[in-house]
Amino acid sequence: MPTPVLRSVHVHPVKAMRALARTEAEVQPWGLAGDRRWAVVDTAGKVVTQRRHPRMALAAAEPLPDGGITLSAAGHAPLAVEVPHPSETVTVEIFEKHVEAVPAADAAAAWLSAYLEGEFRLVHMDAPEHRRPIDPDYALPGETVSFADGYPLLVAATSSLDALNSLIAQGDHAHEGPLPMNRFRPNLVIEGTSPWAEDGWTRLAVGEVTFRVARPCGRCVVTTTDQSSAERGKEPLRTLARHRKSDGRVIFGQNLVPEHTGTVRVGDEVKILD
Repeated sequence: MPTPVLRSVHVHPVKAMRALARTEAEVQPWGLAGDRRWAVVDTAGKVVTQRRHPRMALAAAEPLPDGGITLSAAGHAPLAVEVPHPSETVTVEIFEKHVEAVPAADAAAAWLSAYLEGEFRLVHMDAPEHRRPIDPDYALPGETVSFADGYPLLVAATSSLDALNSLIAQGDHAHEGPLPMNRFRPNLVIEGTSPWAEDGWTRLAVGEVTFRVARPCGRCVVTTTDQSSAERGKEPLRTLARHRKSDGRVIFGQNLVPEHTGTVRVGDEVKILD
């Protein structure tokens, strides 16, 4: 096998919106810098994602130098949003857990409400170092995460995607494949490993940063959403359910927790430590 390398890096400034490719990214204790520090919530304060609103895939959030973002989507004028002052927080709910966050300006709420055709607002995680602990069953004391589903980073391997696409091609929805990697919304994509090798990893190094593998990533309906059209199909969940299950969940990719900070870069060598 060739030496595994980091093929691509992706950040998602607003949870559930379009992914942005990067040539390098700073690894912070709670995830990549700028990754999922913002989220959209409904009137009940629940974080909303592509699970309920697949059109979120078609909206983008471009980072600004001061930490703010510019929201954009077809048919809507771009809107620059400043980082809100943390003088006031609101309680939001993400996967049945409550987290304090800072509401953005009313203009952001108006933009999102118009785009998603409902009543929504934008919130910012001001202090990720203590706002949201990782599930203690898979974390060390004090480890936290941003608005990502549950862990600081998600890694996926191109060889495993190739293997999955081969299985899809043999199934009853072959016309939906092959699927691109963006269906799985990873932060790090690795090439040069054997298919499903990540099942056996417990620690790895990407360039100068080492990571602990927390657990396989359980997959949901978001993976069936075409990230360029917001249309949904049956794959890959149908095939994953037949071939890739663990603890009652369909899985693809591995959740990571950084062991220290640093920078990862496209082309970095990947070493499997344990």
